[in-house]
This record gives sequence, C-alpha cells and structure tokens, in this order.
Amino acid sequence: MRGFPPILIKKNLRELIKRCQESGAQVLLLSMRIPTNYGKRYTDMFYNNYPDLAEEMDIPFVPFILEDVALAQDMMQKDGLHPNEKAQPVIAEKVWGYLEQVLDQ
Repeated sequence: MRGFPPILIKKNLRELIKRCQESGAQVLLLSMRIPTNYGKRYTDMFYNNYPDLAEEMDIPFVPFILEDVALAQDMMQKDGLHPNEKAQPVIAEKVWGYLEQVLDQ
C-alpha cells in the first residue's frame, strides 16, 4: 500500500518464495488486490505478480482472497480495507480449498 514499483514487489515475493522453498516449506501464494485509486495500470501490474510468480516458480496460488468479502460492508472493518471477524470463516474456506490440495501432495 506504499506504491512500490510492482517489479520490486515481484522481486521481493520471488525471494521470499525461494527462501521458503530452500527451507523445505511448501508454498501456497495468497494473492491480494489493492484499491483502484492507484490506477488501472498499477493495480493490474500489482495483481498480475501473483499468477506470474505462481507459473514461473511452479507453485499454487489462491486468486484474490477477499473476493467474496471486500465489497461486503458487514465483513470489512471501518477502514474499508481490512476484513473483520465475520469475514474470517469466508476467507478460511476459500484458502482451505487450495491448501488442502497442497497438503495432499
């Protein structure tokens, strides 16, 4: 949320994934979107880091984890950016569908 260049964000995520894999951990990449006030080009570049890295590093990823939450006002904190306690089961269910596949491998 600090407006870092998407290429730098991608580089940092790549390094985190690499370090996790080197430690023997299995990686499941959870993707995020940012508010549209950053502009379409920037928000697209930001989000596309996730599927790009998933393909490049051959790891699974979860599409936008707040898909069914972000526009539901009753599931968001007053800041409109962060999910509240009501959203947690929805997020957990979404992630579990992907995590279960990773754990089965």
